[in-house]
Amino acid sequence: MKPDSDYLVRRLRLRHLELLVALAEAGTLRAAAARLHLSQPALSKMLSEIEAGFGARLFERRPQGLAINALGKAVVYRARVILGELARGRDDVDALRTGAEGVLRLGALSVTAVLPRAIAQLRQRAPGARIQIQEGRVRELIRRLLDGELDCVFGAIASESLTSDQLRLLRTEVSLEDELCVLCSTGHPLARSRQLRWADLHTACWVAPPKDTVVRQAFMTAFLNEGLAPPEPVIEVVSSVTVGGVLRMDPALLGTARFEHARDEVARGGVRRLSVSPRMPLPSLGLYTRRSVEAPAPLVHAFAEAIRRVAARTRGRHADAARQSTPPVPLHQG
Repeated sequence: MKPDSDYLVRRLRLRHLELLVALAEAGTLRAAAARLHLSQPALSKMLSEIEAGFGARLFERRPQGLAINALGKAVVYRARVILGELARGRDDVDALRTGAEGVLRLGALSVTAVLPRAIAQLRQRAPGARIQIQEGRVRELIRRLLDGELDCVFGAIASESLTSDQLRLLRTEVSLEDELCVLCSTGHPLARSRQLRWADLHTACWVAPPKDTVVRQAFMTAFLNEGLAPPEPVIEVVSSVTVGGVLRMDPALLGTARFEHARDEVARGGVRRLSVSPRMPLPSLGLYTRRSVEAPAPLVHAFAEAIRRVAARTRGRHADAARQSTPPVPLHQG
C-alpha cells in the first residue's frame, strides 16, 4: 500500500531531511554520519524510515557508496526547499523582532543600473524591509534559489545555461533587453569617433571578460561575423567597475561589457561608449522566482513590481536611440 502524506508528517522529522541532503552531497553513510555527528547505524535506520515513508528506494546501494536515483533527486530538491524556507522563516522572525517588515534575499549580477533603482523604489514602499544581496553568476544563484537560500534572482534570462529540470521549476519574467557595449577612456584616439565597425577595432588592445561568459562570446561573434579572428584580450576581468578603472588609467585600451553594466561607469566620467555597428544583442535581463502554486511573498511581489517600473522607464528613455540604430545581427552560428 502506498504511504500517504499523513504518514510522512507523522514519521519524518527535520533530521530526516538533513540526512537526505547530506547523503546526496556526501555519497556515503560514513561521510554523512560525520557531517551530522551521528552513528552510521542510526543514519541507516533513518534512511530506511525515509524510504518507507515514500514507498520507494531513493538511493541505490553500491560497493563504493550510495548513488541517488531520479526519485531521490526529486525528494532531495523538496528537502532543500523546506530547510531553506525554515531558514528564511527564522530570518523573518529575527527581522520582525527588531521592527523590520521582513527580509528579501536577492541574487543578482554585479553592478547593474536597473537594480539599485528598483531597490530604492522597494525601500520607498517598504522602508522597514531588509534586503540581502548576494552577487554572482546566474547559474550558481539559480541553484541557491532552487535550494531555498534565495527568494529571487535578477540576471540574464539564458535558458541554454540551465538544465530542463531547473527550467521546469522556475518562473521567469523578462524585464530589459541588453546589448554588447564598447568602452574607452575619454583620452583614447577613437573617443570622438561617430561611427565605427568591428573591423576598425580588430587591432586594438582589449579588456574583456573570460571566454565562458556570454559577453565574451558575443564579443568574439562580432568579429567572426566580419570574417575576422577575435582579438585576444590583454586583460580578462568580469567586473565592469574594474574595466572602467583600467580604462581610465590606460587610455590605450578598449573594453567591452554589458550596456547595463557600463551605464554607471560612463556616468562616473572619464569613460565613453563608442558607437559600433552592427549591434550585438545579449540575453535579456529579468527576474527568476521558484514556480509554486502559492503567491510569491509580499516583498518578492513588491520587488518584481519595482523592477517592472524601472525597466519600463529605461525602455522609454532608449526607445528613440534603438529605432535609429542599426538592426541587431544574429550571433555567429559557426
